[in-house]
Amino acid sequence: MAPVERSEGKASQVLAEEVSRRRTFAVISHPDAGKSTLTEALALHAKVISEAGAIHGKAGRRSTVSDWMEMEKARGISVSSTALQFNYRSAGSSVDNVINLVDTPGHSDFSEDTYRVLTAVDAAVMLIDAAKGLEPQTLKLFQVCKHRGIPVITVINKWDRPGRAPLELLDEINERIGLVPTPLFLPVGIAGDFRGLLRRGEDGVATEYIRFTRTAGGATIAPEEILTAEAAAIREGEEWETAAEESELLSATGQDHDEELFLAGQTSPVIYASAMLNFGVRQILDTLIELAPPPRGRAAIDGREREVTDPFSAVVFKVQAGMDAAHRDRLAFMRIVSGVFERGMVVTHAQTGKPFTTKYAQTVFGRERSTVESAFPGDVVGLVNATALAPGHTLYADKKVEYPPIPSFAPEHFSVLRAESASKYKQFRRAVDQLDSEGVVQVLRNEIRGDAAPVLAAVGPMQFEVVSARMKAEFNVEARMEPLGYGIARRTDAESADELGRQRGVEVFTRSDGVLLALVSDKWRLQYIQKEMPELTLEPLVATAD
Repeated sequence: MAPVERSEGKASQVLAEEVSRRRTFAVISHPDAGKSTLTEALALHAKVISEAGAIHGKAGRRSTVSDWMEMEKARGISVSSTALQFNYRSAGSSVDNVINLVDTPGHSDFSEDTYRVLTAVDAAVMLIDAAKGLEPQTLKLFQVCKHRGIPVITVINKWDRPGRAPLELLDEINERIGLVPTPLFLPVGIAGDFRGLLRRGEDGVATEYIRFTRTAGGATIAPEEILTAEAAAIREGEEWETAAEESELLSATGQDHDEELFLAGQTSPVIYASAMLNFGVRQILDTLIELAPPPRGRAAIDGREREVTDPFSAVVFKVQAGMDAAHRDRLAFMRIVSGVFERGMVVTHAQTGKPFTTKYAQTVFGRERSTVESAFPGDVVGLVNATALAPGHTLYADKKVEYPPIPSFAPEHFSVLRAESASKYKQFRRAVDQLDSEGVVQVLRNEIRGDAAPVLAAVGPMQFEVVSARMKAEFNVEARMEPLGYGIARRTDAESADELGRQRGVEVFTRSDGVLLALVSDKWRLQYIQKEMPELTLEPLVATAD
Protein backbone atom coordinates (compact mmCIF):
# COMPACT_ATOMS: atom_id res chain seq x y z
CA MET A 1 0.00 0.00 0.00
CA ALA A 2 1.29 3.45 -0.88
CA PRO A 3 2.02 5.91 1.98
CA VAL A 4 -0.83 8.20 0.90
CA GLU A 5 -3.32 5.33 0.99
CA ARG A 6 -2.11 4.27 4.46
CA SER A 7 -2.46 7.88 5.64
CA GLU A 8 -5.99 8.16 4.27
CA GLY A 9 -6.92 4.83 5.85
CA LYS A 10 -5.64 5.96 9.24
CA ALA A 11 -7.47 9.29 8.97
CA SER A 12 -10.67 7.45 8.11
CA GLN A 13 -10.22 5.17 11.13
CA VAL A 14 -9.65 8.15 13.44
CA LEU A 15 -12.78 9.83 12.08
CA ALA A 16 -14.85 6.67 12.62
CA GLU A 17 -13.58 6.40 16.22
CA GLU A 18 -14.38 10.05 16.92
CA VAL A 19 -17.89 9.64 15.53
CA SER A 20 -18.54 6.50 17.60
CA ARG A 21 -17.84 8.27 20.90
CA ARG A 22 -20.15 11.22 20.25
CA ARG A 23 -23.74 11.71 21.37
CA THR A 24 -25.70 14.78 20.30
CA PHE A 25 -29.11 15.33 21.84
CA ALA A 26 -31.66 17.94 22.88
CA VAL A 27 -33.70 18.24 26.03
CA ILE A 28 -37.36 18.96 25.27
CA SER A 29 -40.33 19.56 27.54
CA HIS A 30 -43.13 21.85 28.60
CA PRO A 31 -42.15 25.05 30.46
CA ASP A 32 -40.99 24.59 34.05
CA ALA A 33 -40.41 20.85 33.79
CA GLY A 34 -36.77 21.43 34.79
CA LYS A 35 -34.77 21.49 31.54
CA SER A 36 -32.23 24.09 32.56
CA THR A 37 -31.83 22.45 35.97
CA LEU A 38 -31.23 19.09 34.28
CA THR A 39 -28.71 20.63 31.89
CA GLU A 40 -26.79 21.98 34.86
CA ALA A 41 -26.99 18.65 36.68
CA LEU A 42 -25.63 16.76 33.66
CA ALA A 43 -22.69 19.18 33.43
CA LEU A 44 -22.10 18.74 37.16
CA HIS A 45 -21.92 14.94 36.83
CA ALA A 46 -19.51 15.31 33.92
CA LYS A 47 -17.37 17.41 36.30
CA VAL A 48 -17.46 20.40 33.96
CA ILE A 49 -18.70 22.58 36.81
CA SER A 50 -18.25 22.11 40.52
CA GLU A 51 -21.57 23.42 41.78
CA ALA A 52 -25.02 23.44 40.20
CA GLY A 53 -27.14 26.56 39.98
CA ALA A 54 -30.85 26.70 39.39
CA ILE A 55 -33.18 29.30 37.99
CA HIS A 56 -35.85 28.65 40.56
CA GLY A 57 -33.49 28.37 43.51
CA LYS A 58 -32.93 30.09 46.82
CA ALA A 59 -32.37 33.82 46.90
CA GLY A 60 -28.83 34.63 45.88
CA ARG A 61 -28.22 31.30 44.21
CA ARG A 62 -26.67 31.93 40.81
CA SER A 63 -28.61 31.44 37.60
CA THR A 64 -27.80 28.46 35.43
CA VAL A 65 -24.78 28.58 33.16
CA SER A 66 -26.81 27.95 30.03
CA ASP A 67 -29.20 30.91 30.44
CA TRP A 68 -27.40 34.17 29.71
CA MET A 69 -29.97 36.73 28.57
CA GLU A 70 -31.21 39.16 31.22
CA MET A 71 -34.81 38.30 30.36
CA GLU A 72 -34.08 34.63 31.01
CA LYS A 73 -32.62 35.40 34.42
CA ALA A 74 -35.44 37.74 35.40
CA ARG A 75 -38.28 35.45 34.36
CA GLY A 76 -36.76 32.04 35.02
CA ILE A 77 -37.28 30.83 31.46
CA SER A 78 -35.02 29.75 28.62
CA VAL A 79 -35.44 31.96 25.55
CA SER A 80 -32.46 31.02 23.40
CA SER A 81 -31.14 27.56 22.67
CA THR A 82 -27.69 26.93 24.04
CA ALA A 83 -25.13 24.33 22.97
CA LEU A 84 -22.97 22.74 25.65
CA GLN A 85 -20.13 20.30 24.95
CA PHE A 86 -18.29 18.22 27.52
CA ASN A 87 -16.60 14.85 27.96
CA TYR A 88 -18.10 12.10 30.09
CA ARG A 89 -16.76 8.66 30.99
CA SER A 90 -19.21 6.03 32.21
CA ALA A 91 -18.26 3.98 35.25
CA GLY A 92 -16.01 1.09 34.25
CA SER A 93 -15.41 2.49 30.75
CA SER A 94 -12.06 3.54 29.27
CA VAL A 95 -13.67 5.82 26.67
CA ASP A 96 -14.22 9.54 27.10
CA ASN A 97 -17.45 10.18 25.29
CA VAL A 98 -18.16 13.63 23.87
CA ILE A 99 -21.55 14.99 24.85
CA ASN A 100 -23.13 17.69 22.67
CA LEU A 101 -26.16 18.83 24.63
CA VAL A 102 -28.49 21.39 23.09
CA ASP A 103 -30.71 23.03 25.68
CA THR A 104 -33.89 24.47 24.20
CA PRO A 105 -36.61 26.96 25.13
CA GLY A 106 -39.54 25.27 26.80
CA HIS A 107 -41.98 28.16 26.57
CA SER A 108 -44.37 27.63 23.67
CA ASP A 109 -43.77 31.18 22.43
CA PHE A 110 -40.28 30.08 21.40
CA SER A 111 -41.16 26.68 19.98
CA GLU A 112 -39.86 27.56 16.51
CA ASP A 113 -36.35 27.82 17.95
CA THR A 114 -36.79 24.36 19.45
CA TYR A 115 -37.95 22.95 16.11
CA ARG A 116 -34.74 24.24 14.50
CA VAL A 117 -32.64 22.61 17.19
CA LEU A 118 -34.28 19.27 16.54
CA THR A 119 -32.77 19.32 13.04
CA ALA A 120 -29.33 19.22 14.67
CA VAL A 121 -29.60 16.29 17.09
CA ASP A 122 -29.57 12.48 16.93
CA ALA A 123 -31.71 11.83 20.01
CA ALA A 124 -33.93 13.68 22.46
CA VAL A 125 -34.52 13.55 26.18
CA MET A 126 -38.21 14.16 26.84
CA LEU A 127 -38.58 15.62 30.31
CA ILE A 128 -41.91 15.07 32.06
CA ASP A 129 -43.08 16.60 35.33
CA ALA A 130 -44.01 13.77 37.75
CA ALA A 131 -47.08 15.66 38.94
CA LYS A 132 -48.33 17.07 35.63
CA GLY A 133 -47.50 14.29 33.18
CA LEU A 134 -47.61 15.00 29.45
CA GLU A 135 -48.31 18.67 28.75
CA PRO A 136 -49.23 20.45 25.48
CA GLN A 137 -45.76 21.67 24.52
CA THR A 138 -44.26 18.24 25.22
CA LEU A 139 -46.84 16.64 22.96
CA LYS A 140 -46.11 19.10 20.15
CA LEU A 141 -42.36 18.58 20.40
CA PHE A 142 -42.72 14.81 20.50
CA GLN A 143 -44.63 14.99 17.21
CA VAL A 144 -41.67 16.85 15.69
CA CYS A 145 -39.30 14.14 16.97
CA LYS A 146 -41.57 11.48 15.51
CA HIS A 147 -41.73 13.27 12.16
CA ARG A 148 -37.93 13.53 12.03
CA GLY A 149 -37.33 9.96 13.25
CA ILE A 150 -35.50 11.06 16.40
CA PRO A 151 -35.40 8.37 19.14
CA VAL A 152 -36.63 9.60 22.51
CA ILE A 153 -35.45 8.80 26.03
CA THR A 154 -38.03 9.76 28.66
CA VAL A 155 -37.05 11.24 32.02
CA ILE A 156 -39.79 11.63 34.62
CA ASN A 157 -38.46 14.51 36.69
CA LYS A 158 -39.23 16.04 40.09
CA TRP A 159 -39.77 12.67 41.79
CA ASP A 160 -38.71 14.39 45.02
CA ARG A 161 -42.06 16.22 45.02
CA PRO A 162 -45.60 14.89 45.37
CA GLY A 163 -46.83 13.49 42.06
CA ARG A 164 -48.65 10.70 40.30
CA ALA A 165 -48.06 6.94 40.49
CA PRO A 166 -45.22 5.53 38.34
CA LEU A 167 -47.40 3.16 36.30
CA GLU A 168 -50.08 5.81 35.77
CA LEU A 169 -47.51 8.07 34.10
CA LEU A 170 -46.31 5.21 31.90
CA ASP A 171 -49.86 4.44 30.82
CA GLU A 172 -50.38 8.09 29.85
CA ILE A 173 -47.29 8.04 27.62
CA ASN A 174 -48.54 4.92 25.87
CA GLU A 175 -52.12 6.12 25.46
CA ARG A 176 -51.51 9.74 24.42
CA ILE A 177 -48.51 9.48 22.08
CA GLY A 178 -48.41 5.80 21.17
CA LEU A 179 -44.87 5.35 22.46
CA VAL A 180 -44.34 2.20 24.51
CA PRO A 181 -42.44 3.17 27.69
CA THR A 182 -39.76 0.69 28.75
CA PRO A 183 -38.36 1.72 32.15
CA LEU A 184 -34.71 0.91 32.76
CA PHE A 185 -35.13 1.94 36.40
CA LEU A 186 -38.10 2.29 38.71
CA PRO A 187 -38.31 4.61 41.71
CA VAL A 188 -38.20 3.22 45.20
CA GLY A 189 -40.53 5.38 47.23
CA ILE A 190 -43.56 7.31 46.04
CA ALA A 191 -43.29 10.73 44.40
CA GLY A 192 -42.27 13.08 47.20
CA ASP A 193 -40.38 10.32 49.02
CA PHE A 194 -37.62 9.52 46.51
CA ARG A 195 -35.17 7.07 48.10
CA GLY A 196 -33.44 5.54 45.11
CA LEU A 197 -33.75 3.54 41.90
CA LEU A 198 -34.34 -0.13 41.22
CA ARG A 199 -32.34 -1.29 38.21
CA ARG A 200 -34.42 -3.61 36.03
CA GLY A 201 -32.79 -6.69 34.55
CA GLU A 202 -34.00 -9.40 32.22
CA ASP A 203 -37.73 -10.21 32.61
CA GLY A 204 -38.02 -7.27 35.00
CA VAL A 205 -35.97 -8.92 37.75
CA ALA A 206 -34.50 -6.34 40.16
CA THR A 207 -30.72 -6.51 39.83
CA GLU A 208 -29.61 -3.79 42.25
CA TYR A 209 -30.69 -0.81 44.31
CA ILE A 210 -29.08 2.61 43.85
CA ARG A 211 -29.74 4.62 46.98
CA PHE A 212 -29.17 8.39 46.95
CA THR A 213 -28.23 10.78 49.75
CA ARG A 214 -29.30 14.41 49.65
CA THR A 215 -26.72 17.20 49.58
CA ALA A 216 -27.17 20.80 50.71
CA GLY A 217 -29.53 22.42 48.22
CA GLY A 218 -28.68 19.78 45.61
CA ALA A 219 -25.65 21.85 44.64
CA THR A 220 -23.24 18.90 44.48
CA ILE A 221 -23.38 15.33 43.19
CA ALA A 222 -25.62 13.15 45.35
CA PRO A 223 -23.64 10.24 46.88
CA GLU A 224 -24.81 6.81 45.71
CA GLU A 225 -24.88 3.54 47.63
CA ILE A 226 -25.26 0.33 45.59
CA LEU A 227 -27.12 -2.48 47.32
CA THR A 228 -28.12 -5.97 46.21
CA ALA A 229 -31.79 -6.78 45.80
CA GLU A 230 -31.68 -8.81 49.03
CA ALA A 231 -30.10 -5.95 50.98
CA ALA A 232 -32.56 -3.48 49.46
CA ALA A 233 -35.52 -5.59 50.59
CA ILE A 234 -34.22 -5.49 54.15
CA ARG A 235 -33.40 -1.77 53.96
CA GLU A 236 -36.57 -0.47 52.32
CA GLY A 237 -39.12 -3.20 53.07
CA GLU A 238 -42.55 -2.59 51.52
CA GLU A 239 -41.34 0.26 49.25
CA TRP A 240 -38.81 -2.08 47.62
CA GLU A 241 -41.31 -4.91 47.27
CA THR A 242 -43.77 -2.58 45.52
CA ALA A 243 -41.13 -1.43 43.03
CA ALA A 244 -40.00 -5.03 42.37
CA GLU A 245 -43.58 -6.20 41.76
CA GLU A 246 -44.24 -3.31 39.36
CA SER A 247 -41.06 -4.17 37.48
CA GLU A 248 -42.19 -7.75 36.92
CA LEU A 249 -45.65 -6.55 35.91
CA LEU A 250 -44.11 -4.32 33.23
CA SER A 251 -42.19 -7.27 31.81
CA ALA A 252 -45.38 -9.32 31.69
CA THR A 253 -46.87 -6.63 29.41
CA GLY A 254 -43.78 -6.50 27.18
CA GLN A 255 -42.38 -3.22 28.49
CA ASP A 256 -38.72 -4.21 28.44
CA HIS A 257 -36.08 -2.33 26.47
CA ASP A 258 -35.47 -3.37 22.88
CA GLU A 259 -32.74 -1.35 21.13
CA GLU A 260 -34.11 -1.93 17.64
CA LEU A 261 -37.60 -0.74 18.60
CA PHE A 262 -36.12 2.26 20.45
CA LEU A 263 -34.11 3.40 17.42
CA ALA A 264 -37.20 2.88 15.25
CA GLY A 265 -39.11 5.33 17.44
CA GLN A 266 -41.60 2.76 18.76
CA THR A 267 -40.43 2.55 22.38
CA SER A 268 -38.80 4.90 24.87
CA PRO A 269 -36.47 3.96 27.74
CA VAL A 270 -37.67 5.63 30.95
CA ILE A 271 -35.72 6.91 33.94
CA TYR A 272 -37.17 8.52 37.08
CA ALA A 273 -35.10 11.38 38.49
CA SER A 274 -34.85 14.58 40.45
CA ALA A 275 -32.61 17.02 38.59
CA MET A 276 -32.84 19.48 41.48
CA LEU A 277 -31.41 16.92 43.94
CA ASN A 278 -29.13 15.26 41.36
CA PHE A 279 -30.88 11.92 41.86
CA GLY A 280 -30.78 9.71 38.76
CA VAL A 281 -28.65 12.10 36.72
CA ARG A 282 -25.70 9.73 36.30
CA GLN A 283 -28.12 7.08 35.10
CA ILE A 284 -29.42 9.48 32.43
CA LEU A 285 -25.89 10.13 31.14
CA ASP A 286 -24.98 6.44 31.15
CA THR A 287 -28.18 5.62 29.26
CA LEU A 288 -27.43 8.23 26.62
CA ILE A 289 -23.96 6.80 26.10
CA GLU A 290 -25.19 3.21 25.97
CA LEU A 291 -28.39 3.54 23.95
CA ALA A 292 -28.53 6.82 21.99
CA PRO A 293 -27.21 6.57 18.42
CA PRO A 294 -23.92 8.17 17.36
CA PRO A 295 -24.00 10.74 14.53
CA ARG A 296 -25.36 9.43 11.24
CA GLY A 297 -25.36 10.53 7.61
CA ARG A 298 -27.97 12.89 6.20
CA ALA A 299 -29.90 13.12 2.94
CA ALA A 300 -29.10 16.14 0.78
CA ILE A 301 -31.70 18.20 -1.04
CA ASP A 302 -31.16 16.04 -4.13
CA GLY A 303 -31.91 12.88 -2.13
CA ARG A 304 -28.34 11.57 -2.03
CA GLU A 305 -26.94 10.53 1.34
CA ARG A 306 -23.92 12.32 2.78
CA GLU A 307 -22.16 9.80 5.02
CA VAL A 308 -20.32 10.89 8.16
CA THR A 309 -17.02 9.76 6.60
CA ASP A 310 -17.52 11.93 3.49
CA PRO A 311 -15.74 15.30 3.19
CA PHE A 312 -16.73 18.10 5.55
CA SER A 313 -20.27 19.45 5.57
CA ALA A 314 -22.41 21.18 8.18
CA VAL A 315 -25.85 22.70 8.71
CA VAL A 316 -26.44 26.05 10.43
CA PHE A 317 -29.38 25.65 12.81
CA LYS A 318 -29.11 28.73 15.02
CA VAL A 319 -27.82 32.29 14.68
CA GLN A 320 -27.47 34.47 17.76
CA ALA A 321 -26.13 37.98 18.28
CA GLY A 322 -25.45 39.80 21.52
CA MET A 323 -23.97 36.86 23.44
CA ASP A 324 -20.89 39.00 24.05
CA ALA A 325 -22.07 42.55 24.74
CA ALA A 326 -18.52 43.89 24.65
CA HIS A 327 -17.93 42.80 21.05
CA ARG A 328 -21.43 42.96 19.47
CA ASP A 329 -20.66 39.75 17.65
CA ARG A 330 -22.89 37.34 15.77
CA LEU A 331 -22.53 33.62 16.34
CA ALA A 332 -23.80 30.98 13.91
CA PHE A 333 -24.17 27.51 15.44
CA MET A 334 -23.51 24.71 12.95
CA ARG A 335 -23.98 20.99 13.40
CA ILE A 336 -21.21 19.08 11.65
CA VAL A 337 -22.75 16.38 9.47
CA SER A 338 -19.71 14.80 7.81
CA GLY A 339 -15.93 14.90 7.70
CA VAL A 340 -13.45 16.74 9.88
CA PHE A 341 -13.70 20.46 10.62
CA GLU A 342 -10.43 22.32 11.10
CA ARG A 343 -10.35 25.95 12.16
CA GLY A 344 -9.25 28.24 9.36
CA MET A 345 -10.33 25.91 6.58
CA VAL A 346 -12.01 27.57 3.61
CA VAL A 347 -15.39 26.00 2.86
CA THR A 348 -18.18 26.83 0.44
CA HIS A 349 -21.46 28.46 1.40
CA ALA A 350 -23.97 26.37 -0.57
CA GLN A 351 -26.66 29.07 -0.77
CA THR A 352 -24.35 31.64 -2.44
CA GLY A 353 -21.57 29.46 -3.88
CA LYS A 354 -19.05 31.80 -2.24
CA PRO A 355 -16.04 30.73 -0.16
CA PHE A 356 -16.30 31.08 3.60
CA THR A 357 -13.29 31.25 5.94
CA THR A 358 -13.68 29.65 9.35
CA LYS A 359 -10.95 31.53 11.18
CA TYR A 360 -13.00 32.26 14.29
CA ALA A 361 -14.56 29.01 15.50
CA GLN A 362 -15.60 28.36 19.07
CA THR A 363 -17.33 25.96 21.37
CA VAL A 364 -19.81 27.66 23.68
CA PHE A 365 -20.81 26.85 27.25
CA GLY A 366 -23.32 29.51 28.28
CA ARG A 367 -21.27 32.72 28.34
CA GLU A 368 -18.01 30.78 28.35
CA ARG A 369 -16.21 30.27 25.04
CA SER A 370 -13.10 28.50 23.89
CA THR A 371 -11.46 28.32 20.49
CA VAL A 372 -11.97 25.02 18.70
CA GLU A 373 -9.18 23.76 16.45
CA SER A 374 -10.97 20.69 15.11
CA ALA A 375 -14.36 19.04 15.37
CA PHE A 376 -16.18 15.97 14.11
CA PRO A 377 -19.67 14.87 13.03
CA GLY A 378 -22.18 15.51 15.79
CA ASP A 379 -20.24 18.44 17.23
CA VAL A 380 -21.78 21.90 17.44
CA VAL A 381 -19.40 24.73 16.55
CA GLY A 382 -20.02 28.45 16.72
CA LEU A 383 -18.71 30.60 13.87
CA VAL A 384 -18.12 34.19 14.92
CA ASN A 385 -19.29 37.17 12.83
CA ALA A 386 -20.85 34.88 10.24
CA THR A 387 -23.00 37.62 8.73
CA ALA A 388 -23.84 35.65 5.57
CA LEU A 389 -25.18 32.61 7.41
CA ALA A 390 -28.78 31.96 8.43
CA PRO A 391 -30.62 28.96 9.92
CA GLY A 392 -30.85 26.14 7.38
CA HIS A 393 -27.76 27.12 5.40
CA THR A 394 -25.18 24.51 4.36
CA LEU A 395 -21.38 24.72 4.44
CA TYR A 396 -19.26 22.13 2.67
CA ALA A 397 -15.79 21.22 1.40
CA ASP A 398 -14.84 19.18 -1.64
CA LYS A 399 -17.98 17.46 -2.97
CA LYS A 400 -20.88 19.87 -3.34
CA VAL A 401 -23.85 19.27 -1.06
CA GLU A 402 -26.87 21.25 0.10
CA TYR A 403 -29.21 20.05 2.82
CA PRO A 404 -32.96 20.78 2.86
CA PRO A 405 -33.82 24.17 4.39
CA ILE A 406 -35.36 24.41 7.84
CA PRO A 407 -39.00 25.37 7.37
CA SER A 408 -40.42 28.54 8.92
CA PHE A 409 -43.40 27.79 11.10
CA ALA A 410 -46.90 29.23 11.02
CA PRO A 411 -47.04 32.55 12.91
CA GLU A 412 -50.13 33.28 14.98
CA HIS A 413 -49.40 36.81 16.25
CA PHE A 414 -48.70 39.94 14.21
CA SER A 415 -47.56 43.46 15.11
CA VAL A 416 -46.36 46.58 13.32
CA LEU A 417 -42.95 47.71 14.55
CA ARG A 418 -42.10 51.41 14.65
CA ALA A 419 -39.09 53.35 15.91
CA GLU A 420 -39.99 55.92 18.57
CA SER A 421 -37.43 58.36 17.13
CA ALA A 422 -37.06 59.04 13.42
CA SER A 423 -33.45 60.09 14.06
CA LYS A 424 -32.54 56.46 14.80
CA TYR A 425 -33.99 55.01 11.62
CA LYS A 426 -30.64 53.56 10.47
CA GLN A 427 -30.14 51.72 13.76
CA PHE A 428 -33.77 50.61 13.56
CA ARG A 429 -33.29 49.09 10.10
CA ARG A 430 -30.06 47.41 11.15
CA ALA A 431 -31.74 45.93 14.24
CA VAL A 432 -34.68 44.59 12.23
CA ASP A 433 -32.37 42.99 9.66
CA GLN A 434 -30.26 41.44 12.43
CA LEU A 435 -33.18 39.91 14.33
CA ASP A 436 -34.77 38.74 11.07
CA SER A 437 -31.62 36.92 9.96
CA GLU A 438 -31.38 35.17 13.33
CA GLY A 439 -34.95 33.95 13.05
CA VAL A 440 -36.06 35.71 16.25
CA VAL A 441 -39.22 36.73 14.38
CA GLN A 442 -40.43 36.65 10.80
CA VAL A 443 -40.35 40.06 9.10
CA LEU A 444 -43.06 40.85 6.55
CA ARG A 445 -43.19 43.81 4.16
CA ASN A 446 -45.39 45.20 1.42
CA GLU A 447 -45.39 48.37 -0.68
CA ILE A 448 -48.22 50.03 1.22
CA ARG A 449 -46.57 49.88 4.64
CA GLY A 450 -42.98 50.38 3.47
CA ASP A 451 -39.74 49.67 5.32
CA ALA A 452 -40.38 52.19 8.07
CA ALA A 453 -43.12 50.04 9.60
CA PRO A 454 -42.45 46.34 8.95
CA VAL A 455 -44.85 43.75 10.25
CA LEU A 456 -43.46 41.19 12.67
CA ALA A 457 -44.93 37.69 12.70
CA ALA A 458 -44.37 35.35 15.65
CA VAL A 459 -45.45 31.99 17.02
CA GLY A 460 -45.96 33.58 20.45
CA PRO A 461 -46.27 37.16 21.75
CA MET A 462 -43.24 36.87 24.02
CA GLN A 463 -41.09 36.90 20.88
CA PHE A 464 -42.12 40.53 20.46
CA GLU A 465 -40.85 41.27 23.97
CA VAL A 466 -37.49 39.76 23.04
CA VAL A 467 -37.36 42.01 19.96
CA SER A 468 -38.06 45.14 22.01
CA ALA A 469 -35.56 44.19 24.72
CA ARG A 470 -32.76 43.39 22.28
CA MET A 471 -33.36 46.48 20.14
CA LYS A 472 -32.93 48.64 23.22
CA ALA A 473 -30.00 46.71 24.72
CA GLU A 474 -27.98 46.05 21.55
CA PHE A 475 -28.93 48.89 19.20
CA ASN A 476 -30.07 51.63 21.61
CA VAL A 477 -33.37 51.90 19.75
CA GLU A 478 -36.70 52.44 21.49
CA ALA A 479 -39.43 50.75 19.48
CA ARG A 480 -43.15 50.23 19.93
CA MET A 481 -45.40 47.41 18.83
CA GLU A 482 -48.89 47.93 17.42
CA PRO A 483 -50.89 44.69 17.29
CA LEU A 484 -52.55 43.81 13.99
CA GLY A 485 -55.96 42.23 13.78
CA TYR A 486 -54.87 39.10 11.94
CA GLY A 487 -54.89 35.59 13.37
CA ILE A 488 -53.93 33.29 10.48
CA ALA A 489 -51.13 33.16 7.91
CA ARG A 490 -51.29 31.21 4.68
CA ARG A 491 -48.75 30.77 1.91
CA THR A 492 -49.95 32.18 -1.42
CA ASP A 493 -48.53 32.99 -4.86
CA ALA A 494 -48.20 35.95 -7.23
CA GLU A 495 -51.23 34.86 -9.28
CA SER A 496 -53.48 35.00 -6.20
CA ALA A 497 -51.93 38.00 -4.44
CA ASP A 498 -53.85 40.79 -6.21
CA GLU A 499 -57.28 39.25 -5.68
CA LEU A 500 -56.51 38.38 -2.06
CA GLY A 501 -55.33 41.94 -1.44
CA ARG A 502 -58.78 43.21 -2.47
CA GLN A 503 -60.56 41.01 0.07
CA ARG A 504 -61.80 42.44 3.35
CA GLY A 505 -59.81 41.17 6.33
CA VAL A 506 -56.83 40.07 4.20
CA GLU A 507 -53.41 41.61 3.57
CA VAL A 508 -50.58 40.13 1.50
CA PHE A 509 -46.91 40.45 2.47
CA THR A 510 -43.55 39.24 1.28
CA ARG A 511 -41.44 37.47 3.89
CA SER A 512 -37.68 38.03 3.91
CA ASP A 513 -37.08 34.68 2.20
CA GLY A 514 -39.32 35.73 -0.69
CA VAL A 515 -42.36 33.69 0.33
CA LEU A 516 -45.72 35.43 -0.14
CA LEU A 517 -47.96 35.27 2.92
CA ALA A 518 -51.62 36.20 3.13
CA LEU A 519 -52.67 37.32 6.60
CA VAL A 520 -56.34 36.68 7.33
CA SER A 521 -58.40 38.10 10.18
CA ASP A 522 -59.90 34.82 11.40
CA LYS A 523 -60.81 31.27 10.41
CA TRP A 524 -64.35 32.22 9.35
CA ARG A 525 -63.00 34.77 6.86
CA LEU A 526 -60.55 32.19 5.58
CA GLN A 527 -63.29 29.59 5.14
CA TYR A 528 -65.45 32.09 3.23
CA ILE A 529 -62.65 32.97 0.79
CA GLN A 530 -61.75 29.33 0.24
CA LYS A 531 -65.38 28.49 -0.47
CA GLU A 532 -66.11 31.43 -2.77
CA MET A 533 -62.73 31.54 -4.54
CA PRO A 534 -61.27 28.03 -4.46
CA GLU A 535 -58.88 28.88 -7.31
CA LEU A 536 -56.83 31.14 -5.02
CA THR A 537 -53.73 29.65 -3.37
CA LEU A 538 -53.97 29.56 0.43
CA GLU A 539 -51.67 26.81 1.69
CA PRO A 540 -51.12 25.99 5.39
CA LEU A 541 -47.62 26.47 6.77
CA VAL A 542 -45.72 24.00 8.95
CA ALA A 543 -47.18 23.58 12.47
CA THR A 544 -50.34 25.51 11.71
CA ALA A 545 -52.53 25.56 14.81
CA ASP A 546 -55.93 26.25 13.25
